[in-house]
Amino acid sequence: MTEIIEKTRELGEMIRDSAEMKKLKEAEANQAQDENAKTLMMEFNMNRMNLGRDLQSGKLTEEEAIKRNNEAFENMVAKSDAIREYVEAKKELDRIVTEVNEVLNFYITGHSSGCSHDCSSCGGCH
Repeated sequence: MTEIIEKTRELGEMIRDSAEMKKLKEAEANQAQDENAKTLMMEFNMNRMNLGRDLQSGKLTEEEAIKRNNEAFENMVAKSDAIREYVEAKKELDRIVTEVNEVLNFYITGHSSGCSHDCSSCGGCH
């Protein structure tokens, strides 16, 4: 078990030291220093709270609240380069972590979440 934990620690360090993580940390710092981004995020969070309140009171359906929240998010991202860069960097790091998890899952279970078991249509997972 100690070897498994050690390899996991090494993997975590590799992800922590990756170019994608460095890009995310830089984007996060830039966003934190950007006054426009701070204002937009405060407005977005206030809007989310209001949507939650309206959802709980029955003024909005869950579908409508989600739609309005997504529109507000897209609007916020469109108005700020700092937020957009953070969101893009976060998506890239999340993609890598998801891919790592899928590889781990494959080697643990022998199945991939995206595997059709038809090797003729696959780039190869084995």
